[in-house]
Amino acid sequence: MAPVCGRPFLEYQMDWLAKQGVNHVVLAVGYKKECIMEHFGATYRSMTIAYSQEDTLLYTGGAAKKAMGLCREDRVFIINGDTWFPADLKKLRVCAAENTAAVVVKRMFDFDRYGTVVFDETYRIRAFLEKRPCRDGYINGGIYDFAVTALKDYPEAFSMENDCFPRLAATGDLVACPDEADFIDIGVPEDYACIQELQRGGNCEKSGVF
Repeated sequence: MAPVCGRPFLEYQMDWLAKQGVNHVVLAVGYKKECIMEHFGATYRSMTIAYSQEDTLLYTGGAAKKAMGLCREDRVFIINGDTWFPADLKKLRVCAAENTAAVVVKRMFDFDRYGTVVFDETYRIRAFLEKRPCRDGYINGGIYDFAVTALKDYPEAFSMENDCFPRLAATGDLVACPDEADFIDIGVPEDYACIQELQRGGNCEKSGVF
């Protein structure tokens, strides 16, 4: 609900989802969930909305697993709520194909605040490297395509990044889908200022977030 040019950031994400043809959204909500639920209600544009409410901390994996129980399809998109990365979801679905899951990755240069994703020539992810100075690499964009049953054997609370992804990578069931869309992590003050400028029609390429 962080304001961006007078609108909650989540509205921009919902607008993007509607343009991508999404018709049903499940929002995983916890802290100050009433603010989100009262603002969006049961529908937004062409989409119906359901709420997966967390009374205890479930972490990223547990939150996704609980939300999947409210999904209608065999495959679902999972999207971080604090990142602007308007990737092509149709392309992601094609990348995922018959695999358990796919991760949208973004190529970046001269960075040190993100870990890197290593994949082979067939786009199968082989490793996730810790944060370190990197001149050229791919980062996890926080957008995923999952089989809706993929997390059923995991505990109630777990980390998607630390518990699930390494396991899927080890079995060859996780693929990378590169996308060139702008990437902005609004949880970082510099980038939060950047998206304000971007939505005003300006240009913030000098910040290095692209």
